[in-house]
Amino acid sequence: MDWQLMESDPPKVLELFAPAKINLFLRVLGRRADGYHQLETWMQKLDFGDTVSLQPTLDGVIRLSCSDSSLPQDSSNLASRAAALFFALSSRGKGYGADIRIEKRIPVAAGLGGGSSDAGVVLRGLNRLFGGEFSEEQLASMGLQLGADVPFFATGHDAVIAGGVGEEMYPLPGLQGYGIVLVNPGFSVSTRWVFENLGLTTELKESKLASFRKDAFALLTRGELVNDLESVTLASYPELMKIKSDLVDAGAEISLMSGSGPTVFGLFPDASKSAVALQAVADEMRRKFGERVFVARAKVGASPSG
Repeated sequence: MDWQLMESDPPKVLELFAPAKINLFLRVLGRRADGYHQLETWMQKLDFGDTVSLQPTLDGVIRLSCSDSSLPQDSSNLASRAAALFFALSSRGKGYGADIRIEKRIPVAAGLGGGSSDAGVVLRGLNRLFGGEFSEEQLASMGLQLGADVPFFATGHDAVIAGGVGEEMYPLPGLQGYGIVLVNPGFSVSTRWVFENLGLTTELKESKLASFRKDAFALLTRGELVNDLESVTLASYPELMKIKSDLVDAGAEISLMSGSGPTVFGLFPDASKSAVALQAVADEMRRKFGERVFVARAKVGASPSG
């Protein structure tokens, strides 16, 4: 029998986890002729994130509410745009709408992919509600229409190496053996502003994607992780250098800005820091830099994220 959502059925509510991400490695190779930037990055989802609730409706209207009143709660919200795109392309969802509720925990414009994660999870969740009409590759293609990071969150991969503008993805095992402390200084940074001030030419640097795919974890063990966007964000916000150095002083093996910032993370090997000790590090960071400090681990294995 063909799949269908019966009008007599009670509308199903799907509650999903929308994980934050960190960029363990980020190189900007240059600006392409179309104006986009060619990237190579290692993205890892975390066990810290938002909660997205989805409920299909029969009236064809998309409604969105969010626990953070500072965010748009209309059709300009990326999660609402993701739903509109899904219904525009779906035959099974034709004529339907959705009620979307987002409980925000991921700071906004923080380099942690919060908006992209919410949008990607909406695509995955609606696809589940409407019988798995689209493949994961098709969902990722939809996500690229919404933003460079959305394809990652529209898939079930815990970690990927991504190239191009984010559309080339190669799955990796999730990072294990580390506790992660995230320090957000309490202000936002525009990704567009960072890229506009990066000062790149259209001549692309040599890609190392092939060797990177084979040996990504060697970069971690050799301490060779970099983020090219730090050259812009840290120059304008020197307090981020203080966060990086304080995390290293507290025992982080590596400290790096995630994405375009301003969130900085530290990787603490399990062998050197217990969970209690890691919470003590986070408490100290809160005393210095404010309340937006989070302890997380890399997301590894199945979770209810769509």
